[in-house]
Amino acid sequence: MDIAGARIWVTGASSGIGAALARELADRGARVAISARNGEKLAEVAAGRMTVVPVDVTDRAATVAAGQTVREALGGIDVAVLNAGTWSQFHVEPWDSQAFADHLQVNLMGTVHSLEAVVPTMLAEGRGTIVGMASVAGYRGLPGSEAYGASKAALLNLFEALRGSLGVRGVVVQTLSPGFVRTPMTDRNRFPMPFMVSPEEAARTIADGIRKGKAEVVFPVRMMLTMKLARVVPVRAWTALTAVLARRRGPFFRRGGRRPRR
Repeated sequence: MDIAGARIWVTGASSGIGAALARELADRGARVAISARNGEKLAEVAAGRMTVVPVDVTDRAATVAAGQTVREALGGIDVAVLNAGTWSQFHVEPWDSQAFADHLQVNLMGTVHSLEAVVPTMLAEGRGTIVGMASVAGYRGLPGSEAYGASKAALLNLFEALRGSLGVRGVVVQTLSPGFVRTPMTDRNRFPMPFMVSPEEAARTIADGIRKGKAEVVFPVRMMLTMKLARVVPVRAWTALTAVLARRRGPFFRRGGRRPRR
């Protein structure tokens, strides 16, 4: 698709990948609307050249209303980039069920609410593109990422299912699965993060993927190859590997904690 002139809504755009992507899309000539909870940060990202629509995606009614506001401001929505999300490290002791609830409410249900805001109109028009933010963390289970990984695995499944059910109705569904990107969600981590890329590099890769209509955008390449390979590792071998990681919880999993929502 031609990004220049396209009407694009980006959620989770107050920082990190969302902010960088909004700028990249605007630089390429798109008409961009951005959403997140923090209106002041959104205004900084917009710099007077984007439509700002603050919203908390965990609020279903507010998210649906925000979609309508964006549609009225831009004259329609050609592409919806559903990027809002959160991350916090999980510890099996003490067990924290609320951590799971938080991840599912923001990452999964926030995406579902955003889909409700755009899918009905796209189906009625028989066109449109949905770009969903998943993660390579959803490919296999990793100690310390039980809650986050579960929410992203659900999103991988959701977008794959929607690709079939919406594709036959003219709506394109693309899945984003980034590895480690230097953002407020990763900059305080203390465990090794291989193949790190900048938000700007991530934004260029995503924008190129949107332009090409790729079903799946996974990056960086070395992380993609590593995690794709991990998917075919036998269960027994994967369990042995993750057990080693779990025994090394000190340098890998004890530090860090909750990461800000984007």
